Parts: sequence; structure tokens; C-alpha cells
Amino acid sequence: MSSASTADDAFLDALQDAFGDSVLLGEAIPESCHSDWTGHAACRPLALVRPASTAEVARLLKLCHEHRRAVVPQGGMTGLAGAAVPSADSVALSLARLTGVESVDRAAATLTVRAGTTLQAVQDAAEEAGFRYPVDFGARGTCQIGGTIATNAGGHAVIRHGMTRDRVLGLEVVLADGRVLDLMNTMIKNNTGYDLKHCFIGAEGTLGVITRAVLRLAPPQGETHTLLCALRDYPAAVSLLHRLRGAGLALEAFEVMWQDFYAMSCDWQGGQPPLAASHPLYVLCEAEGDANRLETALAAALEAGEVEDAVLTSSTAQARELWTIREATAEFPVKLAPINFDISLPIADIGAFVEAAGAALRQRWPGARIVNFGHIGDSNLHLTVDGRSLAEDTPATRHAIEAEIYRLVGERRGSISAEHGIGLLKRDFLHHSATPNVIDAMRMLKCTFDPRGILNPGKLLPADEVDEGAATGVPDMHQHGANEP
Repeated sequence: MSSASTADDAFLDALQDAFGDSVLLGEAIPESCHSDWTGHAACRPLALVRPASTAEVARLLKLCHEHRRAVVPQGGMTGLAGAAVPSADSVALSLARLTGVESVDRAAATLTVRAGTTLQAVQDAAEEAGFRYPVDFGARGTCQIGGTIATNAGGHAVIRHGMTRDRVLGLEVVLADGRVLDLMNTMIKNNTGYDLKHCFIGAEGTLGVITRAVLRLAPPQGETHTLLCALRDYPAAVSLLHRLRGAGLALEAFEVMWQDFYAMSCDWQGGQPPLAASHPLYVLCEAEGDANRLETALAAALEAGEVEDAVLTSSTAQARELWTIREATAEFPVKLAPINFDISLPIADIGAFVEAAGAALRQRWPGARIVNFGHIGDSNLHLTVDGRSLAEDTPATRHAIEAEIYRLVGERRGSISAEHGIGLLKRDFLHHSATPNVIDAMRMLKCTFDPRGILNPGKLLPADEVDEGAATGVPDMHQHGANEP
């Protein structure tokens, strides 16, 4: 028996002694824990542990820290960057049992929740208390609130309510060695030194494991109107954005669909599209406010020639029908072989980027089918290439396409990840959006919070000696100047 297998057996014995039935091994580990929604690099971990309390998470991390075992935190596994993908020698830490909304403070409009609770459950609890939690996206029934915080999730309402980071007041976090940080602040104003919670929001489980959170709630949504417009060009979309804001309307969503996306989606839906598919650009807008103000702003946009045609819904059912056009992305994995990009660019540059990126891709890969859509009010563009339209859809081709798009993003000082995170899929392109000094500072932070490198190794930071661990997948990070606790 090898020394590695002997060490594995000793560690697994200690793990089972400590956590009993909360530990799953071998074929008992469900395939849903092998990879996220991307299906990237699916792998069965050495063990899956399902703690039911912060104290159990702390005991698990302390044990793994002592044994130098890699730990991969897992939420609802709805991520799109590979951040929750385990390795064969790692312990997958599932937060699925750490659930429940603990309290709603109506006076402060806050909600305290355990990390394994689904986004849908948080939204329902907020609504029952007379508020709403405005972070929202399609995976709401499956994704867990801890995962949304660890990835700083976005969604279509970012234009008004911000990213997840903007809704978090406090956190409880377990560090790699098992120490618990109580950062459960419940106040908007709390200016007492370093605001450590922000180190863990968007860190993808590489610095600590989030176990509880205090979230800011929003008032109930008022009268909302849904509008679909056909536009002459991208600058008209920017003008419409500012026109609607200038009219005193609160924009809940401002979704832009280029003709390629709109035509494809309408074709998938079947029937007569609400607007002809011959226009260059379409905007699906959800606005809260006085209907007369919206109609006046729309009339002005039509008169100015910015908007060429429009549909203003008169019922919730009509609004849902329009949203099905935008939500065609749910069918991408079935009807396309998607190579997806989630990027941010300065708002004024997005239209030109779409043209430049399309030209560059088609020059190198003639016939490439590309569709574009995004939430331009918050700078976010989604670009998808259909791998089936390529002469060869190979890993090498996909990597080359990614390298080209991210190079173009870097030239425009954009972000290679607007809302999906870095994980495994984007880590080697991080240099396009972060300078060497910034990446070095990230490494310093990693070494401070996780000196033995056990937390989600190989994720987020570009591969180098930090990621080159022993058989356990855990590197010796002393070479980076860290002092162990």
C-alpha cells in the first residue's frame, strides 16, 4: 500500500469518526457534486461532507487544515465558471444542510439567513415580511445564498439594486484553520476599520467559507411596466437608457438584444414575433413609475428616431411573453454548443466591441454563428458563439476563441467576468483585467487567510507554484511569505 493511500485511509477514518453519517464516500457521492452547470472537468471528490451548523464547518476545516487536505465549498452547483468543481483528492463541503431564514428585522429591513438557503426561499421570506430581496436570476430555486455571495452574483436587476455585494451587510465566515469570524453587522453605517466581509464576497470560497449572512431588503415593487423597443443602432439604446432615467423612472431591467439573438429566440418560440425581426437592436425594459411618464418618454424617442417600433404591455401575461424572448438563454445548452462570454465594458464602447469582436471571430473562423445580448445599463455584455457553426469544435479552438475575445476585452480595459466569477474557466485570462501588481496583492491576501492553501486550490488565481500541490492538492504556501497561525 502506498504512503498516499495510507494517508487517505487515515484521514478518511478521522473524517468519519468526526462526522459520521454526514460523510459520503465513493459511489454514494451524487454526480451533482462532480461539477457545476458547465459540466466542466467533472470529478468525484475523495469525500463529501454535509455539515449542519457553523460549528461543524469549523471542525471540518480545522481537521482538513491539520491534515493539509483541499476543501472545495459547494452550494447549489449552478455556477458557470467551474469554481465549485472538486478534485479527486479533495473534500467537497456541501452547505445544503445549513439552511433556514433565521429572522427578518422589519425595522431595519434586513434578513438573517444561513448560507445553504436557496435564493427563492430568501425572496419568499422577504415578500412574506412585506419586502423583497431584489437579486434575481433564473437559478433562484436551486442556487444557495452563500454561493451567490461567494461569487458576487448579478442578474437583470443590477441596474437598480446593484450586485450581491451591495445587498450584504454582514457575514459569518469560517477561516481555513477553523476560526470563525463574526462579521454579522446589521447596520448600514459601521465605519470601524477594514470591512473584512468584502474580502469574502466574490472570493469564490478561496479565502473562507461563508456560513451566515445579513442581507439588505428593498421595499415592495411598485407599479411596473414592460416595454419592448426596436432601435436603429446601439447609440440609440444608450440614448433611450438616459431618456427613461431622465423621465424619473426607476429601471428594474434594461436588456439589449442584438438582431442575431432576437431573431434566433423568436424563431425558437414559434408564432408571430411581437416586433419584426429586421431591426438592428431591441431593448426589453422594465420600469417602475408613472405610466404617463413612460409613454411621454417613449413618444419622444419615437419622434427622435431612436426607437423605430415598440410594444408596451398591458398585462402581466404579456410581460411574461416578452421575457420568454430574453430568457431563451436557458435553451442554449440544448439547441447550441455554446461558448459563452460574460464580460463588462464601458457602456459607450459596447456597440463597437460587438462589431469588432464579430469581425475578428469571423475572419479567423468563417461562418461562426455569434449572438449578442446584455444588461448594458450595468456595462454587462453576453456574447455566445455556437460551436456547431465552427469547422472544428475542439478544446483548442474554444481556447483560441476565448483568448481572442479576452484580448479584445483587455484592450478596452474591460472585465473578463461581469457576474459569473473566475473559477477554473477564466483564471488563466485574469491578466487581461488585473495587472501583475493586483494579482500579487490577491496572492498576498490568499496567503494571509489560507497559508496552507487548502481552500478551493487552483481556482480564481492564475496557475503557478501556488497551485502546484502534493498528492493532496494542497500547496506549501510558505514560499509566498505567509506565516501559519
